[in-house]
Amino acid sequence: MKIYDIAVVGAGPAGCMAAIRGAQLGQKVILLEKNDKIGRKLLLTGSGRCNLTNTASLDTFLEKFGRRGSFYRSVFSEFSNHDLMNFFKKHHLELKEEENGRIFPVTEKAESVVNVLKDVLAEYKVKIVYNYRMKHLHKMSNIFKLSSTENEMITAHNVILATGGVTYGFTGSTGDGYAACELLGHHITELKPGCVPLRVREKWVHQLKGVTLEDVGLRIGYGGKRISLPDGNLLLTHFGISGPVIIDMSQMIVDTMDKHGDLKLYIDFKPDINQEALGAQLMEDFQNNSKKTLKNYLKYHLPNSTIEPVLKTVSLDPHKKLNQITKKDRLILQEILKAIPITITGHLPMDKAMLTCGGVSKKEINPQTMESKLVNGLYFAGEMISGCAPSGGYNLQQAFSTGFSAGSSAAGNSFSP
Repeated sequence: MKIYDIAVVGAGPAGCMAAIRGAQLGQKVILLEKNDKIGRKLLLTGSGRCNLTNTASLDTFLEKFGRRGSFYRSVFSEFSNHDLMNFFKKHHLELKEEENGRIFPVTEKAESVVNVLKDVLAEYKVKIVYNYRMKHLHKMSNIFKLSSTENEMITAHNVILATGGVTYGFTGSTGDGYAACELLGHHITELKPGCVPLRVREKWVHQLKGVTLEDVGLRIGYGGKRISLPDGNLLLTHFGISGPVIIDMSQMIVDTMDKHGDLKLYIDFKPDINQEALGAQLMEDFQNNSKKTLKNYLKYHLPNSTIEPVLKTVSLDPHKKLNQITKKDRLILQEILKAIPITITGHLPMDKAMLTCGGVSKKEINPQTMESKLVNGLYFAGEMISGCAPSGGYNLQQAFSTGFSAGSSAAGNSFSP
């Protein structure tokens, strides 16, 4: 039976890069993919546009991965965002920078990225086996044996697991690698959704599904504390809220909910003006536009479709003229324009999240090599490693960097029988 130097399980960005790097270093590499094509989940990233990486500094990258972000210092240094951009440029994929340092292919198609990976895998003669569903992985006498659900046996000196998390299960990310890791003695940390929309209680939010509140301020509240989120667009949905800020901050919000239960989210429709200045503006406007109805006046402050539902939350009549509004009601209006509260009660299921936060414990992985500290010759790459970052290209960079490092390290660990 043929023994490969390296068997890579999973042909997402991490697995493809691991296979490419191993083959570049002269190893006999086999890439095992559950689907009938590579990069199926990659095709969905960035709404199909593929936010490859970010121009941020190394320190910012580490910060984005939270308390244990320093785990990635070595791999991000070994294969940086600039190295990744150069890799794709070298293979004739032009890139462009967008807001907040996000890097996309000029084509705006994730398929362009997948095609480069396909071409480079072919260039280095990586053998790809499609429709391979790993059932068992074990090690005997320094040789790994992998068997599929169809009893197809593969043997290799080194194995790189890059099977992804448990989100977007229809793409093949069903957590197969976690079970194999546990059987080999590894600990899997709690799996939580990352980059996930949130559920809220208030029915007026559900009724406004599809409405985007642009450039609003957002604060989370619990137990007398308030945490400011970045300003941005808030998308109202039939179940709650989504949009870039919510998706980016959802990991922190989910973690906070685990500790404190339901949370308040305060929406500030006028983030560029403080309470005092807004109060003065309302007083002046009410005097100068006394014959206008409250609804007509608020068109300058709120999206039209939100006016009546928002006023209803505090029992203000939208058809009252401004000269009929009492001081007390004007102060109530001022308050809801600056901090209307909604209640976050949960999040969508794991399979609706973009990422899995949680996975193989970093404590059991060598941060320089991505090799298991428990099983020599076993490596990890990509989303199956515990932890995740907000959107912005950071998670894809993690996949490519850990894949590169695992491929390099496995090549250095190989030997001929």
